[in-house]
Amino acid sequence: MDMKTPADHLDEDALILDSVDRFLATEVKPYVHDLEARDEYPAAMVEAMKELGLFGCLIEPEYGGLGLSTATYAKIIERMSAVWMSISGIVNSHLIMAMAVQRYGTQEQKEAYLPRFATGELRGGIALTEPDCGTDLQAIRTTARRDGDDYVVNGTKTWITNSYYGNTFALLVKTDPAANPRHKGMSLLIAEKGPGFEVSRKLPKLGYKGIDTCEISFQDYRVPVDRVVGGAEGRGLQQILGGLELGRINVAARGVGVAQAALKEAVAYSQVRKTFGKPICEHQAIQLKLGEMATRVEAARLLTYRAAEAFDRGERCDMEAGMAKYFATEAAVENATEAMRIHGAYGYSKEYDVERLYRDAPLLVIGEGTNEMQRIIIAKQLVERNPV
Repeated sequence: MDMKTPADHLDEDALILDSVDRFLATEVKPYVHDLEARDEYPAAMVEAMKELGLFGCLIEPEYGGLGLSTATYAKIIERMSAVWMSISGIVNSHLIMAMAVQRYGTQEQKEAYLPRFATGELRGGIALTEPDCGTDLQAIRTTARRDGDDYVVNGTKTWITNSYYGNTFALLVKTDPAANPRHKGMSLLIAEKGPGFEVSRKLPKLGYKGIDTCEISFQDYRVPVDRVVGGAEGRGLQQILGGLELGRINVAARGVGVAQAALKEAVAYSQVRKTFGKPICEHQAIQLKLGEMATRVEAARLLTYRAAEAFDRGERCDMEAGMAKYFATEAAVENATEAMRIHGAYGYSKEYDVERLYRDAPLLVIGEGTNEMQRIIIAKQLVERNPV
């Protein structure tokens, strides 16, 4: 039983956030420009994140994690993304996998995996998307055929974060391709790298540099039967959809971070750049942009915290997470664009961070479910919660 008071938790959270801020200021910010330019994996930063316990920040203390609230986690991701969005993704995919095991795994699976997930000894992500399947996860083609005490897996996954340097994945497969409805034939496996598991290629990207995003393929890859999450087939889609609520809160927090960073850069630049004899922040056209940008950041932040708090209370929050993800990521795109316009030609130069923010932001409106899909989810929930 947790005997700590709410004040104790607030003090602990403040200390953790302070540690994250120091890490970002000393071990991330000075190196982002060079790593981004080389599209180089931030190995030293990952080791530092292990030391901070970030790979176990949502894992319960009984399994070696920090047991932070989702609301505090959102604040960590916001801070990370304001400095370099790429490192937030290294944590996010890993924790969706870990939470699937923590929420749905057998006791044996929790004891075997969660402590090693918490330290980062086992680190990875989720393997869902396929070349012909993104938002419609029920259309996956990767199969897992039972063969004695193993499943034999064949298929291909793509856009898999952490797949090159990671070693363990929550792998969504079809254990019964003929099932109707389709989701009853889907299962989630805890898949460690081994024979038959191949990283086919690293995918070149517009932004989101440094982090490893790859295509992976399976050819007669064997997974022991006791690695099916929860110990029973046919529950994989529901298990991973619960994790995607957390993923959408993470992406919303990234949107807040990118939008905040764009606002900060724009406010600073507008005070030093002069035209017609005065700083451009004194021109009404720029003031209108800054006012809109600041309001977007605050609204996005509040929506994200509201979704995180609902998730912490154990409530169904696909509508709240969808609202936060939709609004915050659109705010990131709009603020990054406006920051570039405020910077003028300098915003188009790789010497300034604004150019990176402009390239990173579009990923957010696509990842963890497109914003078109978020609006459909919001509308359906709105009707369901308000019957006539």
